[in-house]
Amino acid sequence: MSALTILGLAALMTATAFLSGIFGMAGGLILIGVLLATMPVPAAMALHAVTQMASNGWRALLWRRHIVWRQLGFYSIGCVVALAIWTFVFFVPDKSVALLSLGITPFLARAMPANLRADPERRVHGLVYGVICMSLMLLTGVTGPLLDTFFLGATTNDRRGIVATKATAQVLGHGFKFVYFGGLAAGAVGLDTKLLLAAVAASMLGTTLARRVLDSISDSQFRLWASRLITAVAAWYLAQGSYLLLVR
Repeated sequence: MSALTILGLAALMTATAFLSGIFGMAGGLILIGVLLATMPVPAAMALHAVTQMASNGWRALLWRRHIVWRQLGFYSIGCVVALAIWTFVFFVPDKSVALLSLGITPFLARAMPANLRADPERRVHGLVYGVICMSLMLLTGVTGPLLDTFFLGATTNDRRGIVATKATAQVLGHGFKFVYFGGLAAGAVGLDTKLLLAAVAASMLGTTLARRVLDSISDSQFRLWASRLITAVAAWYLAQGSYLLLVR
């Protein structure tokens, strides 16, 4: 891979990590779209997993004092349950169905009665969302905006707590994805070492730059724009999935 290509991808990774560093979302979606368009699928998925673990891991480290560990306990158990189930089933859905599933889940979560809406403080909710989000991760490569909706349901968390706790959950999810798809390890081995190092450095840089912005906005601004981003991303998934269905 040429130095210019590596430089361009590094710039993209910095920008997407910066976006995710502020709102804890959206950057990974943009990045995977570009990677899939510019390189083979195994390499794209492997590089995406590496960058997301680096970006979310560094974000969790920067905001480690704000991580709400009690909200991750039963969510983690749900992830393990999903991993065990899909290890035996190993079902791969049609791409259009996967995209539609990713797009509709946040709207379904919002449509639930108030007493059933996402609340990370409730153990049952953590377990259920852990199973669903990890299933989406294994079936599609990403959890989509459903995970964002789940952690935004934590009314007791400020913006730093939401970003830090969700980043920790993402490290867990992408780590399980890396293990589940043994091919990701092979894909990573085949990547240019300089590109892998640039990806990790760019992810950490973008996350670090975003810290000052996250500090400067208010909790109400964070929740407002995060909610709008979730809606936009979910709508994009629905539009893309619907298009794929129509052009069959």
